[in-house]
Amino acid sequence: MNRVVVRYHEIALKKANRTTFVAQLTRNIVRALEGTGVRQTHRAPGRIILHLPSIDVWPAVRERLQRVFGIANFLLCERVHPSIPALANRMADIAANHDFTDFAVRTKRCDKTFPIKSPEVSAQIGAAVQERTNRPVNLSNPHFEIHVEILPREMLYSIDKVAGAGGLPGSTGGKVLALLSGGIDSPVAAFRMMYRGCRVELLHFHGGPYQSRASLDKAIELARTLNAWQPDTSLHSIPFGAVQKQIVARVPRRPRVVLYRRMMMRIATKLAREIGAAAIVTGDSLGQVASQTLPNLAVVEEASSLPMLRPLIAMDKEEIVSQARRINTYETSILPDEDCCQLFVPKHPSTRMNLGAANAAERDLDIEALVEEAYAGIEVIDPAMPSKVDSHETA
Repeated sequence: MNRVVVRYHEIALKKANRTTFVAQLTRNIVRALEGTGVRQTHRAPGRIILHLPSIDVWPAVRERLQRVFGIANFLLCERVHPSIPALANRMADIAANHDFTDFAVRTKRCDKTFPIKSPEVSAQIGAAVQERTNRPVNLSNPHFEIHVEILPREMLYSIDKVAGAGGLPGSTGGKVLALLSGGIDSPVAAFRMMYRGCRVELLHFHGGPYQSRASLDKAIELARTLNAWQPDTSLHSIPFGAVQKQIVARVPRRPRVVLYRRMMMRIATKLAREIGAAAIVTGDSLGQVASQTLPNLAVVEEASSLPMLRPLIAMDKEEIVSQARRINTYETSILPDEDCCQLFVPKHPSTRMNLGAANAAERDLDIEALVEEAYAGIEVIDPAMPSKVDSHETA
């Protein structure tokens, strides 16, 4: 086995922009495979072909490719002489050494100059396999699959197809800043934006100086998990306890939660503009908590001059939990911590704020000073090296 055929689906529909998307996907693949010895790649219609230095690197290549967004699926392949009878005999020999109840042959003829069409190639190979194994063909849900790729200047076969991450290639959708709490929802929201091709920077508000580092340590662990899908992810950390304390001292109980969120949006907007992010991402799910009603979401959004993206807005908790389990953030998210969202929270927060009420409640706050005070404590953390915390330098 000396080839890996990488297939993509959605970016094949990009027409005039397809070349740009494929080029970015190729760069992302090459970067993901650094250290494996895979250096040579070339493109074929609808595919990217990787040349393996040896079969020994396949386990590492397989694991890493599964985390590259934009890949629909990929195949571990072997080159064969471009002769259908020879390939049919080869596949019959391979099939005879496997135990299966039924099978299918899937042929992709990317080289349209090849004289035999895909259905006939599949039929000839299928007949040889059936004669040798006496097993029936099942095209809908086969137990054993043979894949044939007819490319310009070479023919490949595979019996090992692996599902990819799907979505769009990373860095094709622009940069966004995602708010990362210690809960279940926000890591999933960040992941969903990575899935759609965005470069995601993370921002965590913690309860310092009135709470421990527990929520920050948890956010670092969540960022480390997300870093496996998007290498070189940065986590920005901001102490928010002092801001909350001043709001508590000057604002009645019920509007406080919405005002906390509005202050977070102002601080996040300042950071987003500095790092070149075009939007702010939150893990809001409509109606899940008091701050996530439509009136409150509108009031919170007004505090930012950037678009706010809410990829989970129509998902219920069961759907979000299921996604969190798939991306391996759930077990970390349910660990106990001291989240700033639990600090100075009223028992009965307002669920239907309006902008006039929010502005009136903020009248006694020096908003600009609060933003600058919180921002002065910002730190940038490399989740791949959680012990390293660097001071943030403003431009």
